[in-house]
Amino acid sequence: MAMKRYESVDDYIAGAEQFQDELIKLRKIVLSTPLEETVKWGAPCYTVNGKNIVGLGGFKSYVGLWFHQGSLLKDPRQVLINAQEGKTKALRQWRFANKKEIVASHIKPYLLEAIDLAEQGKEIKPDRNKPVVIPAELQAVLDRRKKTAKAFDQLTPGKQREYAEYIADAKRDATKQTRLEKIIPMIESGVGLHDKYKNC
Repeated sequence: MAMKRYESVDDYIAGAEQFQDELIKLRKIVLSTPLEETVKWGAPCYTVNGKNIVGLGGFKSYVGLWFHQGSLLKDPRQVLINAQEGKTKALRQWRFANKKEIVASHIKPYLLEAIDLAEQGKEIKPDRNKPVVIPAELQAVLDRRKKTAKAFDQLTPGKQREYAEYIADAKRDATKQTRLEKIIPMIESGVGLHDKYKNC
């Protein structure tokens, strides 16, 4: 469901195959704060002064709020999780399995703290100086294909890192090969792995 593209939050909720009531309830809580509603990456996103504060989404087994700077929150209820341990520095999710778990008096303090932190200018910035570690499978392609290697060299370090990690993260050799076949034309086109989600 989250892969469809929606123009408005109303469309997003109407298109949800499940958890519509939960999405409506969460949206109401979020909109009871000074946050402004928009749609980014095809899903509801809430901002303050143009800064992304929290996203809202429905998935197969839960609905969730994801706080863009969630790792800065105090989290007194111990509810925030890192969905990509070891990769995601700032983003944290709060998952809800049903409507009963969505309690405004629990959620609103998190939202207000997130707004306050943003207004103070506090944020965790991505580490752009981290070296790019190219896995052997990708290096073999770059050694073999001059066109791909030239295009790869012209990508930003961040885009190079995304491709390198995408291949390195695949557990099976077959998956690595499938991923390599997918990304070679993308690299040669000069686009990043996640560019299609960034033009919102």
